Amino acid sequence: MSDIQAAVAKLYNTYPFPPDPLSDAPPPGYNWRWTWVAAHSFCTGRSPAREDIQILDAGCGTGNGTDYLVHLNPQAQVTAIDLSAGALAVARERCRRSGADRVTFRQMPLEEAALKLPGEFDLINCVGVLHHLPDPIAGIQSIAQKLAPGGLMHIFVYAALGRWEIQLMQEAIALLQGNKRGDYTDGVAVGRDIFATLPEQNPLVQREKERWSGENRRDECFADMYVHPQEVDYTIQSLFELIDASGLEFVGFSNPQFWQLERLLGPSSDLMARGQALVERDRYRLIELLDPKSVTHYEFFLARPPFTPTDWADDAELLAAVPRLHPCLHGWPSLSLFNDDYELIQLSDAEFAALEACDGEQSVGQLVASLPLDLATVRQLWRQRLLVLG
Repeated sequence: MSDIQAAVAKLYNTYPFPPDPLSDAPPPGYNWRWTWVAAHSFCTGRSPAREDIQILDAGCGTGNGTDYLVHLNPQAQVTAIDLSAGALAVARERCRRSGADRVTFRQMPLEEAALKLPGEFDLINCVGVLHHLPDPIAGIQSIAQKLAPGGLMHIFVYAALGRWEIQLMQEAIALLQGNKRGDYTDGVAVGRDIFATLPEQNPLVQREKERWSGENRRDECFADMYVHPQEVDYTIQSLFELIDASGLEFVGFSNPQFWQLERLLGPSSDLMARGQALVERDRYRLIELLDPKSVTHYEFFLARPPFTPTDWADDAELLAAVPRLHPCLHGWPSLSLFNDDYELIQLSDAEFAALEACDGEQSVGQLVASLPLDLATVRQLWRQRLLVLG
């Protein structure tokens, strides 16, 4: 184990993260990014051919995501790995108490997954991990080797522009700790004392209050944010260097609305034309330059070919598809419900009737023949991620 890996393990043994409470029930709600059917439909446009899949939670921490992955994918087998013995102990207990019994835990560095883990995985979840490795490229290459053909990888890493104040506070705490750096309880105490002492109008204090203070009430979160021994923050350029090194195909960001140029430059037809002429990566860079404080992280999907997205533009193909309800809906059945991003959706009577008829057996063609339903409505329900098509 390298010095950096040992320091990271020590942090999470001291402050197991995330500190979500344990429960004797399944975790509440859903995260569609951790739901195989939802993630597959988002990335490819289609329902997956099978749901009895293998999932890897690469860097599981205390198992919050692992718990969701097991409960949201009832036919899947889950493997969860992490560097920290302390975090893994919490993860095991979390899943034991919630009844998440289709999971195997292994203690190992992410970089050793390619050598030590048997088999391949259809879905790999790697949230909040790569940016803490001594060599993130080695880490992503290791887990990329475990992704099955046609498989998906979900990744979350930090962004530099929206975390400027965190970088400054990390350095300030380290300077004041001096030779006590690496004593994480001391680092938390120093950091909290700084925030309590600085003038209220100080920009670091203001940013902490408006953006981070809610989650930083817990020392585990404060330590993860401000006294972490290893952190790599990305920009679009360095992010795509990481992605290119993986050898996988970039599918897209999981918050695509944010990455639409129209959101920022829509009122100017000239600027929009100039922006649309840029290659995709330069358009993403332009967006983060124009809205830097909002980019605190990047969350995205990669895929291993064969990867063939479907847009359902062909009427014959759509008529033959079998629709079913999206697995991440809250409030159904109702004319008012929440979609997979917990956004409130108001359905028309016709849309409600269409969703109610989606039994996973009838084709779109059969539904169109029996309901006051047209293909435009089906496509709209699919784009709103209220149904999936297969």
